[in-house]
Amino acid sequence: MTNFLKKLEQYAEITVKVGLNIQPGQALWINAPILAPELVRFITAKAYEAGAKDVYVEWYDDTITQLKYKMAPDEAFEQYPAWRVQAVEEIAENVGAYLLIDSRDPELLKDAAPDRIAAYSKAAGKALSKWRQHMTSDKFSWTIIGAASRAWAKMVFPDLDGDEAVQALWEAIFQASRVTGDNPVGNWEQHSASLQSKREYLTQKQYRKLHYRADGTELTVELPKGHIWAGASAMNEKGASFSPNIPTEEVFTSPSREGTNGYVRSSKPLSYQGNIIENFAMKFENGKVVDFQAEQGYEALKGLLDLDEGARYLGEVALVPHDSPISNSNLIFYQTLYDENASSHLAIGQSFAFCLENGKNLSPEERLKAGLNDSNTHVDFMIGTADMDIDGETADGRLEPVFRKGNWAF
Repeated sequence: MTNFLKKLEQYAEITVKVGLNIQPGQALWINAPILAPELVRFITAKAYEAGAKDVYVEWYDDTITQLKYKMAPDEAFEQYPAWRVQAVEEIAENVGAYLLIDSRDPELLKDAAPDRIAAYSKAAGKALSKWRQHMTSDKFSWTIIGAASRAWAKMVFPDLDGDEAVQALWEAIFQASRVTGDNPVGNWEQHSASLQSKREYLTQKQYRKLHYRADGTELTVELPKGHIWAGASAMNEKGASFSPNIPTEEVFTSPSREGTNGYVRSSKPLSYQGNIIENFAMKFENGKVVDFQAEQGYEALKGLLDLDEGARYLGEVALVPHDSPISNSNLIFYQTLYDENASSHLAIGQSFAFCLENGKNLSPEERLKAGLNDSNTHVDFMIGTADMDIDGETADGRLEPVFRKGNWAF
């Protein structure tokens, strides 16, 4: 076995044992690119070894997606396939596992009609709303990982030729995912313990607000009473742990829907629906985005914010130290899974029910009343920088350092 295939198998092992933590009798749904069959085969074998009942693979292809946006009739973008909704909802309701392997070209739809992108986003968001509620309540196990593709690799490594760029991206993915040494699962256990200590400290503190300061950012984010910080791992309805993202460097919670005020500037590009949004800023009043600008991708950002009422409110605040493996690589991945783990970030859209005491047992209406946002989207965008300071405001109004110069202050 070549060194690459050995690392690919270790990557698959982390995905199954740490990311998904497949349990005997679970079904697994894999949404995968057709360019990564070796990885999918490794994952499938590891899943069956762990006791999976069945593994279903749904393949996707960037070229076919582009052809649809170029050649399909308009009505094709106004509906979402009911058969797929039924399939993934069945996996969720039976407490199965869901895996997305993301390798899409960050600029896949840069030439597609914006109205088609917006129409299909709305159709998919509405059709998958129940499934998304299950996801944000941790009913089932799920994770997202990356796989190198030529188009994506050329964006990350523009000075390398195609094959060299793909090889370099795979190595960057392995490094970011802690596929190093002979015991990558053990590496993850140590890393997870470190993140858990941070989230436990912050949950115990119960800060009333977070205050962000950096070049282009002056923001106050209110946190709901009884909020819970998460990170590293979660727990499904049957009590099995899983890690939603590989890699992960964050601890996060959900803010009060109407408690964000001030302005914030992005620190890294955002790839959204096949378009790059770059150098953008937002102004918040009483939780809502009331003004925004972008040097690139303005229409894509506007489409995101106009997706539904909740798309102009925050659903997540996440803390990531500037001194972390992905950040220290000095790479811009143009893919949120990686860039969000190099930088503190926020997310507009759906909140996490598990980030509130008893939140999993509340109805969507009760969660909204408790201060959590509701939306058919959830999109992270990066704001962390090397000069960012963050203070936590205690219940009696004192400010305590949480981040200084982009890194943990406790």
